[in-house]
Amino acid sequence: MTVRPIRITGDPVLHTPAHEVVVWDSQLRHLVADMVDTMKAAPGVGLAAPQIGVGLAVFIWDWTDDDDILHKGVVINPSLSKTRIPRGKPDPESDLEGCLSVPDFRFALRRSDDVVLTGKTLDNEDLEVRARGWLARIFQHEFDHLQGTLYVDRLPWRTILKARREIKEEGWARPGLSWLPGMDDFEGSGQDSKEA
Repeated sequence: MTVRPIRITGDPVLHTPAHEVVVWDSQLRHLVADMVDTMKAAPGVGLAAPQIGVGLAVFIWDWTDDDDILHKGVVINPSLSKTRIPRGKPDPESDLEGCLSVPDFRFALRRSDDVVLTGKTLDNEDLEVRARGWLARIFQHEFDHLQGTLYVDRLPWRTILKARREIKEEGWARPGLSWLPGMDDFEGSGQDSKEA
């Protein structure tokens, strides 16, 4: 399979809701295989199809928790139900989040602690996954990508202004930019990463 370029914030595909998948075929399987290769090369813990320029409602995840349990999968045409987001300021460490489409930036963001992800598998079968903690965060992050929303769009107002300024200073936030995992030096390549 192939490692594909990851689109950077400002590319229209990242800011447009994804289309539902209507055909389950070899092209869909090829897309998912390329997403897996790209996510692992980045490295990341999740990836949505729009991040590699494909406006389809597909995302994947691959994350090992503190108990050494692997959480791995793919969902197509997902829905997400979640509990209320806790009040208060985000914790600068435990709520720190990053995104492969906003390379090398991390900001703290409160997320719901519990979610239920539903959708379809690669074999067009029903899927339901209940998640807590960091896995719930991964699901929310990737689901947002399918809505055309980046995590930096959800930051508290003062933080969003800071983030936008820093992202613009980096030269991002304009159409046509991407980076290629394994070739470009972003996201701490070779380090333990919790980017989605």
